[in-house]
Amino acid sequence: MDFGFTEEQQAAVEAARAVFSSVAPDAVPSPSLTPGPVAPDFDRPLWRRLAETDLLSLVIDPEYGGAGLDPVALCLVLREAGRVLARVPLLETCAAALAVQTYGNGELRSRLLPAVGRGETVLTVAASGRTGHEPAELAVTARESNGTWLLDGVQTAVPWAQQADHILVPAHTAADRTVIAVLPRVLEGVSLADQVSTNGERYAELRCDAVRIPAADMVTTTGAWEWLRDLLATGNCALALGLASQVTAMTSEYTSKREQFGHPIATFQAVAVQAADRYIDTRAMEVTLWQAAWRLSIGTPGPLPITADVSVAKIWASDGMRRVVQTAQHLHGGFGADTDYALHRYHAWAKTLELSLGPAAAHEERLGGLLAAHSPG
Repeated sequence: MDFGFTEEQQAAVEAARAVFSSVAPDAVPSPSLTPGPVAPDFDRPLWRRLAETDLLSLVIDPEYGGAGLDPVALCLVLREAGRVLARVPLLETCAAALAVQTYGNGELRSRLLPAVGRGETVLTVAASGRTGHEPAELAVTARESNGTWLLDGVQTAVPWAQQADHILVPAHTAADRTVIAVLPRVLEGVSLADQVSTNGERYAELRCDAVRIPAADMVTTTGAWEWLRDLLATGNCALALGLASQVTAMTSEYTSKREQFGHPIATFQAVAVQAADRYIDTRAMEVTLWQAAWRLSIGTPGPLPITADVSVAKIWASDGMRRVVQTAQHLHGGFGADTDYALHRYHAWAKTLELSLGPAAAHEERLGGLLAAHSPG
């Protein structure tokens, strides 16, 4: 079997590396040095370069001006974004666009997708629920009324909400169905309250008060939200892999140059063992990520639902990334706490991603439930 990436996927990686090569992670102030967000907006020049190199239209079908690639290609690009802590809503916009393309109606696809590919429309997703500890689809209610839908509820920690043109909001109906509203940021009944993430980026609490949405702006296909939720989680695993890989490289470079007793500390057994353990973590993160992305791409049934593979990827991404960053801080010594050194920002971003992914124990419990529900006999 061929486990390699296709020529198109490899070309996407090369294009992403070229675009992200100009990004300096230490060019943004440390979140500990600012009372509010580190910047009022995301990196608009980088966003334009992503659009110019067709990376924003990567997963959009050719009929809407895109390349028509799959979630594996998107995760390859996100991995490169994670290496440099790219301050752009790449995951949210592309995942939302792919969900609209896969499950939305023709009018919605025609209206949004070409503009997304050109970089003119920014999308984000409300995926944290009311408190961050509950299913996002339960935080907002939706009911149909005279050909339109009414939304009420609150979603917290919505990334890039203040800069997005549309926010995809999951909601539940009285019939216990989950739908997705494609909500314009500026609309009567919609309000945003500023929040700041642990990495210093602007988030928002989204409040819907009798917000009226036309039926054309609703995604009502069964399974749409579950698929989008899994894609967002897998994309966060790709960002985590990129971050962990870069931190591992930074640690390797530092320990190879830092000397004690006349020898590089990388030659000391205790340091070498820790480095080897973190290499194993990144390899496990990589393998489980591509398994989940591949399952999302092919969409065919397996022995367990796709959510099981996503849960495994989240377990390794959350715990593995945390161990990588903690070891890096330990091996860098006091230098690792220097806010002028990029490792400090990688640590802050790692905490944000870890919170987004959720604790490994929760995913293990969910995976156990899936195994019990799908056990043979």
